[in-house]
Formats: sequence, structure tokens, C-alpha cells
Amino acid sequence: MKTVGMYLTELLAAYGVDTVFGIPGVHTVELYRGLADSRIRHVTARHEQSLGFMADGYARVSGKPGVCFVITGPGLTNIATAMGQAYADSIPMLVISGVNALGKLGSGNGHLHELPDQHGFAREVSAFSHTVTRPSELPQVLARAFAVFDGARPRPVHIEIPLDLMSASAEQLPAIPARPVRITAGPAASSAIAEAAQWLQSAERPLLLLGGGALAASDLAATLAERLDAPTVMTINARGLLPADHPLGLSFSPSCSAVRRLVADSDVVLAIGTEIGQTDYDAYVDGGFTLPGRLIRIDIDPEQLFRNRAADLALLGDARATVAALLEQLAEPGRVRHGAERALATRMAGGDDLSALMRDDLAFLHTVRDALPDARFVGDSTRQVYAGDLGFVANAPRSWFNASTGFGSLGYGLPAAVGAALAADQPVVCLAGDGGIQFTLAELGTAVETGARLIVLLLNNGGYGEIKAAMLDAGVPPVGVDLHTPDFVTLARAYGWHAERFERGNSIAKLVRVAATRSQPTLIEILDHDGSTLRGH
Repeated sequence: MKTVGMYLTELLAAYGVDTVFGIPGVHTVELYRGLADSRIRHVTARHEQSLGFMADGYARVSGKPGVCFVITGPGLTNIATAMGQAYADSIPMLVISGVNALGKLGSGNGHLHELPDQHGFAREVSAFSHTVTRPSELPQVLARAFAVFDGARPRPVHIEIPLDLMSASAEQLPAIPARPVRITAGPAASSAIAEAAQWLQSAERPLLLLGGGALAASDLAATLAERLDAPTVMTINARGLLPADHPLGLSFSPSCSAVRRLVADSDVVLAIGTEIGQTDYDAYVDGGFTLPGRLIRIDIDPEQLFRNRAADLALLGDARATVAALLEQLAEPGRVRHGAERALATRMAGGDDLSALMRDDLAFLHTVRDALPDARFVGDSTRQVYAGDLGFVANAPRSWFNASTGFGSLGYGLPAAVGAALAADQPVVCLAGDGGIQFTLAELGTAVETGARLIVLLLNNGGYGEIKAAMLDAGVPPVGVDLHTPDFVTLARAYGWHAERFERGNSIAKLVRVAATRSQPTLIEILDHDGSTLRGH
């Protein structure tokens, strides 16, 4: 008999799912019945929070939703942090959990893994949460999930299946389609696109602001910038949308003074797929970002068009389809707008706000990038990531992302890098600190188990260094920030990694190039309490 659990596996495969991240438990055994004979790879994490982060990293690199199987109760509460991170960063994630049998939901009778309202709990960190009460609902609810991923602002979706339904017969369910119907989101209204083209063509000093929502238009971003002769600011999740050497590209954060001056001086600004949110535009929370020019916004989310800085002209639609339609109406470059000169002046002054330590960290990151030009950088919340968010120049889209913005989950780096490595042919560099990596340290085992092509650069400053600095700056005696840390090199070797320490005077470029040739993952620990270790790298 084909069960509902087996049917689900076949349906996921039909939607193109090739990887599931999960931790089997007695409440999800039936979800695994058909998995062994399917073409779907299963990746077992050591903790549900980590498997959510792995799915997140996988989704960011592949562009496909990360799919997770978790048990009832603690499985869902554990993954909720990762769902919150994905929700904040608009990452497609499908979380399928068990739930107690029909008739026992929320009974309060003490059933194993029981929550008073598991559906209600998951709803707070997802686009929607649905409890399957009849097998016939499954095809529809999965179609709804992929409609969110394909045609709306992508965010996690939670589907819970009662234990008795997982093992129920699927014989009455419709045949699995060879190609399920999928949504293709369209462009904004033609009248709005025409008006936007007029505004942009009449602009004297146009500017592009690209956010993570513009990634789908990565093949058109440079053409749009060149057509407008517009300097192009790329937020953290949009880094690399213009090549590193593009004369119009700007990878300095809008939180930097030079970029803010450029924005304030621009008469028409086109913002695509960006929240214009605090962690990109006001990282220091000083309220210094202003956008006085006319603002055109393109976004798939109608509410987002009016959050933070309301649009003067709102284009509701898919980023790629809308940019393609806009390009059809924009004339070839003819006017001289001095875009490259404006961008160059901003790049030259972009680092003026950065401390010497931040500039050292940026130089270090760019050395690693130049040594591994195809690498993807996945970061936790740690010092080098903060510096990179302010000015790292990525070589390609989807090659710089981290959890230090938005929801800001510690422990993200290592598992997300594992997920990214499973979705990429290129090496993945994980930037982590000694505090953050201990949240999810056990995923060293998952990296070896999956053969992830991974290099961890572990900055060890003996604790939560950034929080300690914030305490001292605020006149608060540091408490709880100096940590006992293990011998990371020995620990990594015990998990089957190659591990070594970076010493002052070594060449980080040589170390990472050699690491990229190994069949096993590599951890390079950097003991650096005052920033001096990385000078000269």
C-alpha cells in the first residue's frame, strides 16, 4: 500500500526537490518510508536549528526552497529560530512536521511532544501554516507552498501532518503529475513601467538601489545600470549583482557616509527588491539615511512598497519580469550622466568611516576572495562579517550572505555553509567566531558526512568580542562575554577535518588555496584578540 508519507516524497520529487534536511524521529518515521527508494538526498543534521540553517544556505545558493522534515513539538520549536531568520531574509523554506493524531491535537493530556497549539506557534515564523486533516488536502497545500515560493515574497511555509494520516492509504489520491503546475510571476502594470521609464530618462543623477529581491534579475542588472548610467548600490544580500570591477558598482553599505551623500544627491532613485531597512541603511542606528529624491520601488510584496521610505512611484511585480519590461522602454545610453565618475568618487571615500581594524578585516577578506575567486562566503555574526557587510566586494551574486542582519541568529554560519556547499560546485568559505560556532559546533560532523567542500575561517578572540566592546563603549562592566573555548583544532581533527592555526606572517591566500584542493573540509583558526594577527596576512 502506498501511504500518505510515500505519496509526499513522490510529490516533492515532482516539484524538483532533490535534498531534504532532517532528523528522523518516532513521529516522522512514516515520512521516511519512501525516501530510501527516491532520488531525494537526505542530510541529517545534529540539531533542528542547524538543519533549518542548512536549508537556508542551500536555498540562497540554489535558488530553490530548502526542505526540512522535523518531529512534533521540540523538532518544530528547535527549527523556529532558523525559520525566523529565513522569514526576515525572504528565503524559501518548506518545513514539514508531524503533529499528534487527529482527536489528540492540543488535548493537554500529555501526549508525547504535545504543544497546546503547534500550528499557531509555526504561523508566527511562516507565510502560512497548515494542518492536513484529510489526505486529499496534501496536493493542494503543497501547490500553495510553491505558489508562495514562485509568485510572492518567498518565506517559510509549514505543513503539519497528523501521525495517523502519515500512514494512511494514498490510493484515492490523484496520480503524481510529471510536472506540477507552477506560477510564473509577471511584471508590474505597463502604465507604471512607462511612467518609471519617463522619470528615469529625464533624471540628471539617477541611482540604483539593489536588494536581495533583485537576485532573480541578476542577468539584467548590469544592462539596466549601463542603460541609465547610474551608480548602483548593492545591499548585503545583493552583493555581486554587478561584477567586482564594474565601474558603476558600489559595494559600500548605505550606512556609510559617502554612500549616503550619493543617495541624497540623486534626483531619481530606482530601488529593486530592497526593504530599505535598518540593518542595511542605518546599521549604526543614527537616523542619518535620507532619500530626498523621487523614489521608484519595484517589489513583489505590496506592503513593502510603502515600508520605511514609501515609494513615490510603486511597481508591484516580479523583479526580473519588471526590469525586462522596463529595459524595453528605456532608450540606449545617450545622455552623459557621469555615473562612473560619481561611483568612483563614492568608492574612493566609501571607507572613510571604517576603523583601521575594519579596513584590515576587509583587506583580509579580499585577499581570500582573490585567492579563491569562485568561492562563496557564508557568515555568522562575527567581527569580519560586520566589516564585510560594510564594504566587501563580491565577485558574483549569491556569493556573500550571513545572519548578522535582519533576525540576526548566532550559530548560522557553519550549518548554512554546509547547505551552501551541498548546492554549489564552488568552494564555500565560512566566516565564524569562537562564540557563534559553539552554538552549532556539532555540525562539523555533518560536513564530513556529506562531503561538503568547506573552509572555515574561525576568528577566536576568546568570547563574544563585539558584545564586550559594546559593553565597554556603554560604560557597562563586561559580564558573560569571556568564554572558555575548546581546542578547536584538536576538536575539528577529531571530527575528521583538516585543521590548523593561522600564525602572523603566514599567507592566508596560500592556506585557502591548498584547503580548496582537499577532499576533506578545512578549519583554520585565527587567534586574534586585538586585530594584530591579521595585519600583513
